[in-house]
Amino acid sequence: MRTQVAIIGAGPAGLLLSHLLHLRGVESVVLETRSREYVEKRVRAGVLEYPTTELLREVGLGERMDAEGLVHHGISLRFDGADHRIGFDDLLGKSITVYGQQEVVKDLIAARLRDGGELRFEVSETTVHDVSSDHPRVTFTDAAGVASELVCDVIAGCDGFHGISRPSIPEAVLTGHEHIYPFAWLGILAKAAPVRDELVYTRSERGFTLYSMRSPEITRLYLQVSPDTDLTEWPDDRIWAELHARMAIDGGEQVNEGPLLEKSVTPMRSFVASPMRHGRLFLAGDAAHIVPPTGAKGMNLAIADVKLLAEAFTALLKDNRSELVESYSDTALRRVWRAEHFSWFMTSMLHLDPAADEFQRQLQLSQLRYTASSTAAATSLAENYVGLPFS
Repeated sequence: MRTQVAIIGAGPAGLLLSHLLHLRGVESVVLETRSREYVEKRVRAGVLEYPTTELLREVGLGERMDAEGLVHHGISLRFDGADHRIGFDDLLGKSITVYGQQEVVKDLIAARLRDGGELRFEVSETTVHDVSSDHPRVTFTDAAGVASELVCDVIAGCDGFHGISRPSIPEAVLTGHEHIYPFAWLGILAKAAPVRDELVYTRSERGFTLYSMRSPEITRLYLQVSPDTDLTEWPDDRIWAELHARMAIDGGEQVNEGPLLEKSVTPMRSFVASPMRHGRLFLAGDAAHIVPPTGAKGMNLAIADVKLLAEAFTALLKDNRSELVESYSDTALRRVWRAEHFSWFMTSMLHLDPAADEFQRQLQLSQLRYTASSTAAATSLAENYVGLPFS
């Protein structure tokens, strides 16, 4: 087999890259270990930044997002027994959209199949070769058990943190920067109507809580827990009781309860791989970086990466210009580190560190009070939250 761009991974990054390349007249093949059904149902992040929604509309992927997505014009920081709203519209004239990652994936798969895109699901034994040459290769076994080889000009590793792309880069070349947080999130998806139309980030003496939603009928909620939490110790009634206790404010609404559709524990960590390129193998999305979900940056960073890659690959393969592929890693990492800092800022400002003393806790409250009362501080938070313009 022969193509111009081999894309490993059919998440939002890989699928959007394939779509962007198609619009520029560049061929690609997408390889994915999971089934189509699995990737279309895989629940992940749901917050789309303003630049992300603008890009999706520009490339013909905004119709269902605009019809079904929930537009949010701000968020609330809940502390000191009260809500403190950060209004994005008031400060910036911009908004975010809550639209699940799985919905973005469905839209992308439909668009690629409509346009004749080659998506290969349920492949195995995927391996990259000759990435230092002008014609790298990807070998894999297809869904029918047939061993195959894909010769290409460049490879995009969009296969997530646990994929094969990043480990394919020699350890002597790649540097990994990692920070592990001393807590995790217990997340639930509940069949319960939201009582709010914007996200609420709560800092309480019992721990952090995030109140969000996926639709007018479904809420998504998170509790700060210990990294070694056993889900069997958290029956449904305990989860609801803790949510009520942490989110309680004088005169405030209660959280609607309902059947739990999903329950999981997610560790909190930050990770950045540098550089994001080795030869003709390029990393994008979670294959290159992980952010704690507090800042809602994960999927948006992946989309920013592949926007850069689509432009760089087009310049290389159609115009024989290499400056954009040469600068890809440096350009992408500038945005990555900004997002890492913002995600760390939101996480440290809202979570209770079990090792923190009273001095540190008072500093945390001071930061929250300043952010909520200062127009300059609130604007900085809003600017980072809704998303900085693409490079």
